Amino acid sequence: MLLTSLDPFIQEFERQFDQLARRTFGTGTGTGALMPMDGLRRDDDVVLTFDLPGIDPESIEVTVDRGVLSVSARREEEIPEGERVFVRERPVGTFTRRVYLSEYLDSDKIDAGYANGVLKVRIPVLERAKPRKVEIQQGDVKAIRA
Repeated sequence: MLLTSLDPFIQEFERQFDQLARRTFGTGTGTGALMPMDGLRRDDDVVLTFDLPGIDPESIEVTVDRGVLSVSARREEEIPEGERVFVRERPVGTFTRRVYLSEYLDSDKIDAGYANGVLKVRIPVLERAKPRKVEIQQGDVKAIRA
């Protein structure tokens, strides 16, 4: 008999990571490389950390709609008159990243904070999805009849 440990958070993270890798390195048109993300699973919540250097905090928008978390940000750079760009490696424009949330996360209680170019989004785990100890009943052993 083979027993496996099933953690829906790990499975969902792996699925999302695989999808991101395909979009970033494959033929897709995703913008994941422009908004790198780390995901951390803790006992009571999941924390997603997005690198957004040089982004005006007023341009950042975090929304949740039908189990999809969307993070959008805009970087603008105006070039003064009389100056011209001879190299541009820093992307400008609007960047969006979408993450599909597990049904075990409480999307009604998401909070976010931005400091030093890093956006942290905290998503609580629903109580029913948290690990719990199962009490073992003690007493008379009864025969099982087949």
